[in-house]
Amino acid sequence: MMAAARPAGAAGEKRTGFYMLETFYLQQGSQVARMHDYFNKLALPALQQVEYTGPILYLESLVAPHMPQMVAVYGFQSLEHYWSVYSRIHQNPELVKNFEQWDSGDPPFDQASSTLLQATDYSPEIVAPAEPPKAPRLFELRVYHSPTVRQLKALHERFAGPEIQIFHRVGVHPILYTSTLIGTNMPNLTYLIPFDNLAAREKAWEAFAGDPEWIKVRKESIEKHGQMSSIIQISLFKATPYSPVR
Repeated sequence: MMAAARPAGAAGEKRTGFYMLETFYLQQGSQVARMHDYFNKLALPALQQVEYTGPILYLESLVAPHMPQMVAVYGFQSLEHYWSVYSRIHQNPELVKNFEQWDSGDPPFDQASSTLLQATDYSPEIVAPAEPPKAPRLFELRVYHSPTVRQLKALHERFAGPEIQIFHRVGVHPILYTSTLIGTNMPNLTYLIPFDNLAAREKAWEAFAGDPEWIKVRKESIEKHGQMSSIIQISLFKATPYSPVR
């Protein structure tokens, strides 16, 4: 109930309403290679076998609170769609056997967490580029914790209103905006931004910070609603070579 609801859309329209964000916290050594094998040789083929067609991102940490770290993002039209895909994988004896073989021996990761995100009504659809970029893009994951649900709602309204327009003007183009339904640091706004490289990121955020309209909008919103994002978590990732969206 705390997440921002999104409209049903036009008749027959299929939108990505939810995202599962899986984070794997790794140790230095063999775990990184094992997780690459898991995503590339097990998870992707399994999803293809059950005819999953939603957006997929596989990301490897560059700067994060825990290093090394890998993240998988999967999009679903509904919670029923998520459960259908999950059930088809776990009811397939061949796929279950493959996963059990991979999980044998030393632990493949130190710990893992799953976060269920609900896309906002102003979130775009994640679409893979027609041609893969020449070099893997940088992805910035931002989580804005709000002190109250009321302030989270106001934060979403600011994003949906003037903030996105300012973003696009300075070169910040997020590919999804969400609220966390199940996870940590709730309530929060979580969004993901691709950049061509670190230089492009620095240039865009520098332009944003100095934008006169943004300075005015931010001041007015804080005066009206208080500090709506009391804690901000920022992590930087690079797309893996096999990630469908990279």
